[in-house]
Amino acid sequence: MRLVGLDRLVESCAEAAGSAIVPRANRFFDRHGLWHLTHRCHKKDFLLRFARDRDQWRHWLYQARRRYGLCVLDFTITRNHIHLMVASDDRDTVPRSMRLIAGQTGRLYNQRKDRNGAFWEDRYHAVPIETARHLRECLVYIDLNMVRAGVVEHPRDWRWGGYREIQQVRQRYVVIDHKRLMAVTGFTRLHEFQAAHRDWLAEKLGSGPLVREERWTTDPSEESP
Repeated sequence: MRLVGLDRLVESCAEAAGSAIVPRANRFFDRHGLWHLTHRCHKKDFLLRFARDRDQWRHWLYQARRRYGLCVLDFTITRNHIHLMVASDDRDTVPRSMRLIAGQTGRLYNQRKDRNGAFWEDRYHAVPIETARHLRECLVYIDLNMVRAGVVEHPRDWRWGGYREIQQVRQRYVVIDHKRLMAVTGFTRLHEFQAAHRDWLAEKLGSGPLVREERWTTDPSEESP
């Protein structure tokens, strides 16, 4: 695959982090770093089981991009946790964005349900994406989350994920940064990247049963059917 130049791009990020896994909420985002973020609901409860709450989370993700310039490369909103891939160009954008998204999603849910208490379990986890292969595998892992859970047969069937927006560019309320995604994967033409993206998923889908891989998070919370 063409994912050229990414190893050099994220090398400083991995060295600064000092580990492939950053415990708890990471508060250090090196310049030009790529990150895989995960955040689960309190006690693994299915607090995102309703479509309206998943819609709210995506709305605030869009707001984080619009307000703070959050660079989103991929995401999936499940019924009890989220996955988010971002490119960080400074130390503040990602933490500010996560506070906005998590805070507003939890506040609105509690308000609607007349509920008190935590919506999210502890803090989000941030894992640096260290190599070109890591980036490709992370994209595929995020996109196939609900397929592994047995909820859908293909990520195109789950509308609360980045796969559909990567493959079909939205005209309004855009979340995915296609230009940055192409840049970090070494593509100059969108249709070529989209084709490669489809091939990566097809290869994984054809390789056998999909299983949860704990390496993607310090405290994994995979969706259950």
